[in-house]
Amino acid sequence: MTAPTRRIGAALMAAALVVSLSGGPAAARGTTGGGAHGGASLSGGPAAARGTTGVGAHGGASLGGGPAAARGMTEGDARGGAVAADALLRAGPTGVDERTGLTDAQPCVEIADFTCSYLTVPLDRSGRSGRTGGRLRLRVAVADNADAPRGVLLVLSGGPGQPGPALVPRISQRLSYLLEDYRLVMIDQRGTGAGAIDCPRLQAEVGASDVTPPSAGAVRECAGLLGRDRNFYTTSDTVADLEDLRRALGVSRWTLDGVSYGSFVATRYGLAHPRRVHRLVLDSVVPQDQLDVLYLDSLRRAGPVLRQACAEQECGRDPAAELAEVVRRYDNGVGVFDLLVIASIVDPKLTGNGFFPVLDLLHLAAEGDPGPLNAAIADLQGGENTPPGEYSAGLHVATLCADQVEAPWGDSAAPLRGRDAAVERALDKVRAGDVWPFERETSVAHGFVQGCRHWPPARPNPQPPSDRLTMPVLLINGDRDLSTPVEWAIEQAARTPRGKLVVIAGMGHSIQGRNAEGDRAVAEFLINP
Repeated sequence: MTAPTRRIGAALMAAALVVSLSGGPAAARGTTGGGAHGGASLSGGPAAARGTTGVGAHGGASLGGGPAAARGMTEGDARGGAVAADALLRAGPTGVDERTGLTDAQPCVEIADFTCSYLTVPLDRSGRSGRTGGRLRLRVAVADNADAPRGVLLVLSGGPGQPGPALVPRISQRLSYLLEDYRLVMIDQRGTGAGAIDCPRLQAEVGASDVTPPSAGAVRECAGLLGRDRNFYTTSDTVADLEDLRRALGVSRWTLDGVSYGSFVATRYGLAHPRRVHRLVLDSVVPQDQLDVLYLDSLRRAGPVLRQACAEQECGRDPAAELAEVVRRYDNGVGVFDLLVIASIVDPKLTGNGFFPVLDLLHLAAEGDPGPLNAAIADLQGGENTPPGEYSAGLHVATLCADQVEAPWGDSAAPLRGRDAAVERALDKVRAGDVWPFERETSVAHGFVQGCRHWPPARPNPQPPSDRLTMPVLLINGDRDLSTPVEWAIEQAARTPRGKLVVIAGMGHSIQGRNAEGDRAVAEFLINP
């Protein structure tokens, strides 16, 4: 691959709405989380072809003054940690429009017919710390068609770590079939976009990846920069911000559409405020309660995905067996998994068109030449080309680590001193068949576990008041998604009484705007129910 492949730039990220969300893993690097929330995306989660997330990948739009324009500072914790959240302001909001609560309204620089403004929210919503005065300014983009017949459609990006308004040009293009009926709204979720948390060392090491393991030093440095403020970037804090946004917009109910980690946010909002939601669309689904922290479903699904692709291309070999041989011979399981997660987003059929020829690389390595495979892995790693305004690695780790309630060590309040032993105990319980064709060790060596095991104790993500979504819900997932695997969508659908699950054959992560069958399902659900 040539040098530009490293950035698989606007072209590859344009293939993903998010990326996850994990993710946690999340969309060709930047959509994961999947990253753990899609990916990872986790992740997502897992997340958008590495180094090409957010603004540049979604049309090169400007953030309007950029992160530095909104940058402010606050005191850190008793140990002197400095807060790096750009938009944190000590003073209260000025120039507030009392009708909406939004400030500094002006036409969005990214796209015509949208107005951009700021929603000011409390940093600390916990009510327990005694802090007062801390504020966050969250950038909001609102379409100008205030008379849309079906009301407001809030689209939630993924990661966690992706911005909102900067993605409006791409999202409005992908969801164009909805925009006569709905008024599109996007927001920079706290710690992202114009107010992105900036942890330079962590950003440089992992960029938008859920899978790349950060160094312990980078994680600790990021936590130190945030100080006590690391307690205030949970998904529940974001859900409360969204409720403030709904009130600011003056709507009694709205429709939410979340991709990857955005699906987790949308679900959590629906559980917290069911009477405020008409309908939910969950694209590349992160379950509402607990992610597969070890990524067992994704690791195990890699074999079938490889074999399906090989059968379609008549490659005449068993790529799953080749992967098993390669990772055991060369000890590169995490890197191979990272490559496959990204491939499942931008090239889910593994054709090699527009992305690395994964099947050929695995075959070469199995035949004794791992050089091209390892070069591809190295080409995707690092975040020097991913500014925090496009994807914040600091926000990603702060949110994912706070949101976990069933990590090997428990929740985010668990002391650091017992976490290493807890990881070893968790690994002891993993059977070879749980992760084949990968090795057992891969389940605890990826970025989700290796990042959060070093994140200092923090306030856990509060749980919602309800455990069942009561509104109509559409769940859509690709059967080749390794960022938010289809098993997660099946799990969520089983506990959603009014849910409809649509599985798209041959698709990976992030469906809307990339697949006609998925778009038809969304249109039928939102326009012709």
